[in-house]
Amino acid sequence: MEFFDLIKTPKLDGVVMYDTFQNKIEGTLCITSHHLIISSRKNDLNELFLLHSMIDVVERRPNSIATGGVLVLKCKNFRILTIEIVGWTEFINIATSIELLSNLNEPRLLYPYFYNPEFTFVENGWYQFNIEQEFTNLTHSSDEWRLSTVNKNFEVCRTYPETVIVPKSITDDCIRSIAQFRCLGRFPVLSYYHKPTKKVLLRSGQPMVGTNSKRCKDDEKLINTVLGAGKRGFIIETRTQNLAQLARNKGGGFELEMHYPLWKRVHRPIDRHSTLLDSLSKLIEACNDTTLSMDKWLSKLETSGWLSHVKDVLSSACLVAQCLDQDNVSVLVHGSEGMDSTLQVCSLTQIILNPDCRNVHGFEALIEREWLQAGHPFATRCKHSAYTMPSARTREQSPIFLVFLDCVYQIYQQFPCSFEFNEKFLIFLFENAYSSQFGTFLGDCIRERNEMNFAKKTVSLWSYVNRPAILADFLNPLYEPNSAVLWPSVAPQSLELWKGMYLRWVMEPTITEEYLDRIATLIQEESTLKHRATKLRRMLENLKQSQQQN
Repeated sequence: MEFFDLIKTPKLDGVVMYDTFQNKIEGTLCITSHHLIISSRKNDLNELFLLHSMIDVVERRPNSIATGGVLVLKCKNFRILTIEIVGWTEFINIATSIELLSNLNEPRLLYPYFYNPEFTFVENGWYQFNIEQEFTNLTHSSDEWRLSTVNKNFEVCRTYPETVIVPKSITDDCIRSIAQFRCLGRFPVLSYYHKPTKKVLLRSGQPMVGTNSKRCKDDEKLINTVLGAGKRGFIIETRTQNLAQLARNKGGGFELEMHYPLWKRVHRPIDRHSTLLDSLSKLIEACNDTTLSMDKWLSKLETSGWLSHVKDVLSSACLVAQCLDQDNVSVLVHGSEGMDSTLQVCSLTQIILNPDCRNVHGFEALIEREWLQAGHPFATRCKHSAYTMPSARTREQSPIFLVFLDCVYQIYQQFPCSFEFNEKFLIFLFENAYSSQFGTFLGDCIRERNEMNFAKKTVSLWSYVNRPAILADFLNPLYEPNSAVLWPSVAPQSLELWKGMYLRWVMEPTITEEYLDRIATLIQEESTLKHRATKLRRMLENLKQSQQQN
């Protein structure tokens, strides 16, 4: 397929565009292979560069004033753009082109494959985080763990990385046996080692016990190994007890007590897939409707159920953190496949317990390890966003990663001095998960990224964002390193709607953002003055020494 076959009208003058703030651009519209460009040709402020892949829905509406029509572009980052086009043929051509170009499914046709960076790499993000480098940080030099290449060439589990961390006492043959017993081959692996208590967090897929109550002694051996003599553990099941029971009819299920007597199973249901996307759609619909009365606004916000989903994930992570830090017990987390709610809970637990995950580098490493390399299917989950009609959605599309980022934001707003990054960084990650010029979030797992050779063909998001000039905009001016465990409140009064995410195209920036920008400026000025004062002191000392010598 050639891109020019999809672009019947590459350029059109006399176009008018409005955003949700009713800002207006009159000028020329251009359609390229990957971008929609609208420019008044007056200055850079009157220009729009929009990746086609950021467009969620294209709505065609009649134009009552002239021939042609109105295009309403609803974007995956919740932005809405309205474009008035004169001329019926031009209107049809442009609408059709945008619809086709915004729904390309072949990764090699997406912009990351064509993007040519104009910056010099400080470091190559594709090789910045690998399990060999992270091994010491994760295990704290404990001799109870080892790196295993049992999954070389992805032969054991197609959604795990080739190298995994497993108990030293468990052989690779045992791992192969366990993989056949766990959903999608996702055998239990180390997610986090809590050094203060020497307890561990494992994650996996569900055990395939079925209706015949199958068992795997190697599986029982592995997870009992991490307990230690006379110790017990918790299995946090992210499905309801009813759903876990029903899964047995399809060959899945849960760890049976008679085979896992040292483990107590606790059900902490977390919604996923279509339920979450429906909830997000209702939330954005409420946020975009500025005509609502206070009563109706609060009612719609509650009806969406979004904050309830955030609360469920956050409270489950708090429970796991409590088990590891206060109850002194190890934990295994899984739902069904172990690629969605499992990753939410495990990664949030680490943010609560591990201060390293609250600085920029540690947070990036967490996303690499617990999301990208752990097999969260970003390409599938983030194919569509809030505006896609229910009839056009699939069950596999879901804002799982957005819920995680929202939970991080909730902790951030309760502990605003404990994070090196700010909410802009979280929003930046959200947008790039859905549409990006970088290859980091392409594909559904590390195997697909290797097969597509993304590390050679595309630029890593981390290569861009870790440049000092770019990173400066994402740093929290209030940050003070805090080694303490953060215990966020999950009470309804403590959770708030993330205005910077869901209302940024509806409301102007808040005073708080202006204050933070001013604080950042003052801190920079203070640093400059301190540097200058130090320099002047040295000069003064040199003058005194010179006078004494004379």
